[in-house]
This record gives sequence, structure tokens and C-alpha cells, in this order.
Amino acid sequence: MIHRYRIYNAAMPTTAAIAPVTTNTVIQTLLQLAVPATRAFQILAWGFTTDDVPGADGSIELVDTGAIAATVTAHAASGIIKLDSAVNGSLATLGVNATGFTGTAEGAIVATRVLDTVRLSSTSAEYTKNPYEKEWPWHRIPTVASSQFLRVRCTTPTTGIAITTWIDWME
Repeated sequence: MIHRYRIYNAAMPTTAAIAPVTTNTVIQTLLQLAVPATRAFQILAWGFTTDDVPGADGSIELVDTGAIAATVTAHAASGIIKLDSAVNGSLATLGVNATGFTGTAEGAIVATRVLDTVRLSSTSAEYTKNPYEKEWPWHRIPTVASSQFLRVRCTTPTTGIAITTWIDWME
């Protein structure tokens, strides 16, 4: 059976809605998925929504940073949503240097593999990518190798904006 999951850049909500994260004026990891040593993950889709336009043009990207993790707020297993009702829990590694959100330190990245990138326009009339969703066709689904880190990173150079990001993957 194929196991599919979704994760947001926030803790799993209970009595309130998912809270967006405010971006930073320097590059910041908004969401990080740590692939375990035992298996590779296939990335099915990712996306984001924002509450406003940035003060200056920015960017958001989905990147594989190899073996270098950001320091993040650790996700709990309950924050990983099963997209198939009868599957086991995800094998994603949890922890402050593993799967989590709202990065506080980027780590010493030496190489990245950019899987997708979006420019965030600061001009309201040009701001048409909200919400943004990227779903790969079956023959182009990217794979993130075991013991690697997949991140959604964002830069909004002059002012922060509220943003919610997510990743769908298959194990």
C-alpha cells in the first residue's frame, strides 16, 4: 500500500485554525521534512498561502539541502496528517534538527537541489500566485534520498508576511 502524508508549518490545530508564520527579512526555513535513514520520500505536491503582499519582492522555494538541517520548532507525530485513512504513521524523523517549522538557524548548507521556486511580487496587481500549489505529474515526481532534508524556505527582504506552507509526500 502507498502511504501518503501532509504536513503544515504549524502544530496540528485542535480548537483553533492553523496559525500562519511570519516570514523574516533574511532567508528562513518555514517547514522542514527530515527523511529517515531507512527510506526515500517522493514529493507529491507543495504549496503556500499568504495574508498580504511583501514590502519588496521576495521568494519562496522548495529545496533539498542534503544532510544539513535547520534548527526548527519540532513537529509532533500528530502534526503529520495521514492522507490515506488506513496507513501507519509516517517514518519522518521528528526533532529540533529534523521535521519541524519556523526555523531559527539555517545550518551550514554546502549544496542544495532546488525543486521549485516562486517569486513573491510586492505589487498587488502582479500578485496572482496566492494560493500557490505545485503538483508533479507521476513521471516527474522528485525523490528526496534517505537521511536528507526537504525545506520550504522564504525571504521577504523588507517586511514579514503571514504565510502557511505545506508538503505532501509518499513513503
